[in-house]
Amino acid sequence: MNKGILYAIGAYLIWAFLPIYWKFLGSVSASEIVGHRMVWSFAFVFGVLIVKRDWKRYRTVLRTPKILMIYLVTASLLGINWLTYVWAINAGFIVESSLGYFINPLVNVLLGVIFLRERLRLGQWLPIGLAVIGVLYLTVSYGELPWIALTLAFSFGFYGLIKKTAPLNSLDGFALETGFMFLPALVYLYYLKTSGQGVFTDQGVMITLLLILSGFVTGYPLLLFGAGARRIRLSTLGLLQYIAPTGQFLIGVMIYGEDFSQSKLIGYSIVWIALAFYSIEGILNRRRNRLVPSPS
Repeated sequence: MNKGILYAIGAYLIWAFLPIYWKFLGSVSASEIVGHRMVWSFAFVFGVLIVKRDWKRYRTVLRTPKILMIYLVTASLLGINWLTYVWAINAGFIVESSLGYFINPLVNVLLGVIFLRERLRLGQWLPIGLAVIGVLYLTVSYGELPWIALTLAFSFGFYGLIKKTAPLNSLDGFALETGFMFLPALVYLYYLKTSGQGVFTDQGVMITLLLILSGFVTGYPLLLFGAGARRIRLSTLGLLQYIAPTGQFLIGVMIYGEDFSQSKLIGYSIVWIALAFYSIEGILNRRRNRLVPSPS
């Protein structure tokens, strides 16, 4: 199997179980959790760079305004995504968050076709059409604009697009992103602590440790995602991402007892059928290609 696909699957499986992690931090405000994610993510990636001992290329990067601007944008998109997601999880909207990540692959497909001129086979349009119907059904069943889902979908969709075409590899790119986040987040956490609003070190060893480890659980899957994004088509990457919202949805309904009505069941089922069609079509296409003799 393509390495990029394996990297992407690994990232999505980790993201599928992250709601449980953030739920353990339910006593901490979303903004403080995200501040710690930013600070400790930078610490994580800085540690990786120390182990690799490869600093020379950063001199050129830091002197190139175009590269800095690209990663300032991706850092901003990540910040929006993280804050929205953590708040939604601890406010009891895991199912709606999963809807956002069901919509996101469709956004990725759309961005891939529009900006990267990616072409889809005829057999791929049927499952994509079914997925669109399923997502539209889910959206209409809410009876109002699902702003959480849409914010998550489009922030991460554009993040994936930029990472696909960005000049740096996944590690260097993430280092720059977290570097941009680090100082503002550190200042914010200092403000919370000195004003008596922060809870870091005040709620026991477990909460403190979970906040510190937020850097690892954030950084590792993002590195996997970045590595996968550079090796496979954006449309393939987008459709693989259904792994994460499926896991999140199951956690929200089965572990935390969030509402899952019959109309939501219908919508999700349409999307899952679309994924089955897409997977089968991809397997059959690869088999056909192996049977076609190469020119001598």
